[in-house]
Amino acid sequence: MTFGATILDADGLRLTREEKTLFAEVNPFGFILFARNIDNADQVRGLCEEFRAAVGRNCPILIDQEGGRVQRLRAPLAREWLPPLDHVARAGDSAVRAMYLRYRLIAHELHALGIDCNCAPMVDIARDDTHPFLANRCYGHDAETVATLGRAVADALIDGGVLPVVKHMPGHGRATMDSHHDLPHVHSDPEDLDDTDFLPFRALADLPMGMTAHLVYDRIDDAPATISPRMIDLIREQIGFDGLIMTDDLSMKALRGSLDELSAGAIAAGCDVVLHCNGSLAERAAVAHAAGPMTADAQYRAEKALACRRDPGELDIEAAEADLSRLMGGEVYDR
Repeated sequence: MTFGATILDADGLRLTREEKTLFAEVNPFGFILFARNIDNADQVRGLCEEFRAAVGRNCPILIDQEGGRVQRLRAPLAREWLPPLDHVARAGDSAVRAMYLRYRLIAHELHALGIDCNCAPMVDIARDDTHPFLANRCYGHDAETVATLGRAVADALIDGGVLPVVKHMPGHGRATMDSHHDLPHVHSDPEDLDDTDFLPFRALADLPMGMTAHLVYDRIDDAPATISPRMIDLIREQIGFDGLIMTDDLSMKALRGSLDELSAGAIAAGCDVVLHCNGSLAERAAVAHAAGPMTADAQYRAEKALACRRDPGELDIEAAEADLSRLMGGEVYDR
């Protein structure tokens, strides 16, 4: 069965008849959840079951559960985490273990609800001028630290039965604008980028899935990375990432053009699958039809990614929380 080259969302807590019909027709690779889709544990599990029933297979269900500002599951369904950069700072020399435990607990929460993909690790490098929408979501200010912590996050998710999605390729940390609203431009020298921003992605190039960045690297190409064949080729060849490449949300205002044009453009540039969120049913249909079915290469990478799913190992919750509390001096969660 060839997957549709899309990841789509839903309007509410249950699928409508019209959504079920569309999803059965276009067979999206997977789905993504937002706060509007979340009420209680039984409801989330039920919605995940409806997504999978609509396409007739165990499709991946994604979420953004970084902790801090970007976490769709909130108390009492999930722990309320500090922003990642604050978590790392508080853990100090124990940051690798502390980040592993944080995301191992997150994976446990997700897997229990039927969610099996998390849009993390985010291995963009924080700088003094990184836009506030991104800055405290980062793990550090240098490439080596970010790469090491990104690996700990990915390992924790995989150990918990959740596939990681590394983002935002090939590096969003130099953006001084919020790509939800504007198109950031990076003017840095390509050799400098290769030694810094691109390095964590190269270190994590073996991960099963990655997400693009909506920004322009002016000294490499004049098109946003998501729809730039040159940038997707750079991710494949220079960084060496051979996993499934998904776009960031095509509805973000950084991109200009119709959804049809953007969907087709991302696929033509070399992305394997397009992500579209927060649109009408008609917009979801337009994206799915413009993106079409996956190419043979994309289908291969999708199946390879899904083959990385595993049952979670045993986790002693009390011991993990006690260990994390000790590493962080008792200050673990955001109150």
